[in-house]
Amino acid sequence: MFRKILPLAFLALAVTGAQAQSPAPAYPSKPIRLIVPFPPGGGTDILSRLVANKLTEVSKWNVVPDNRAGAGGTIGIVEAVRAAPTGYDMVMGQKDNLVVAPWLYKKLSYDPTRDLVAVAHVAYTPVVIVTGVQSRFKTLADVVTAAKAAPDTITYGSPGNGTTIHLAGEIFNSAANIKLRHVPYKGSNPAMMDVLAGNVDLMVSSLPSAISQIKSGKLRPLAVTSARRSTSMPDIPTVAELGFKDFDVSTWYGLFMPAGTPKEIVSTVNAEVNKLLATADMKAAVHAQGAEVQNMSPEQFSTLLKTDYQKWKGIVQASGATIE
Repeated sequence: MFRKILPLAFLALAVTGAQAQSPAPAYPSKPIRLIVPFPPGGGTDILSRLVANKLTEVSKWNVVPDNRAGAGGTIGIVEAVRAAPTGYDMVMGQKDNLVVAPWLYKKLSYDPTRDLVAVAHVAYTPVVIVTGVQSRFKTLADVVTAAKAAPDTITYGSPGNGTTIHLAGEIFNSAANIKLRHVPYKGSNPAMMDVLAGNVDLMVSSLPSAISQIKSGKLRPLAVTSARRSTSMPDIPTVAELGFKDFDVSTWYGLFMPAGTPKEIVSTVNAEVNKLLATADMKAAVHAQGAEVQNMSPEQFSTLLKTDYQKWKGIVQASGATIE
């Protein structure tokens, strides 16, 4: 009798156990927060909202932008690093806060190569040097001439200390053997308002942040800092073309999640973003903002992060710039 009852008991336990282990819900089963580490209106915010809106529209995911600005974009990165690695928090990172800031800030609490996982590269863009349309500076050569005549009197605004854009200005100071005075802002928009008003002489900006004002004729572009001209605005010369050989500063944008996020979630998000970037609509929308899409696997993006992280260590150290 016991021989018959025992197998039946084990079978009942097995069935009960199988019923208790319900399948995990498909990802994503709730809204995904996209942390934007700069204020509304700047290049990072524009691209972040474009990605969030398109993923919501095309993929039927609910992606919600959340601006967490300050300290050159590092506050938003810290927010992402501290989030639970469940796949429901990601951040739009870029060179500014991931490969430049760690070498500038003496007390930064994160290591991007250790504390974050690269998910999907979104776009890259040149940095542009602009001035107000009423400015006395018509060309980059005008700036250099004036700066040599009166060092530390010509000002340039940037989205904040520790950004690639800030460093582009410092690197140009070194290349041209001049001294421009850096004025940091909390994001691109306030810097843009001041250069338009003439409160600062110049602004160094990502092209997405400045392109609408350039197209409207309110800003005069003097040069892009990338090795080649922007395909969005091919009439703007490069700094290298204007006599500063090998000058090359550009920036990139991409999605990251906290370290420990499951690989299958990273792969799912990467595939969905890359599918989106391959569409003509998304390419056109990104291009209209002065950037260019560039899709990568998580492994390729991780390699880019690590390579640039080490490269910019030397650039920052050579510049002598530090931030307490």
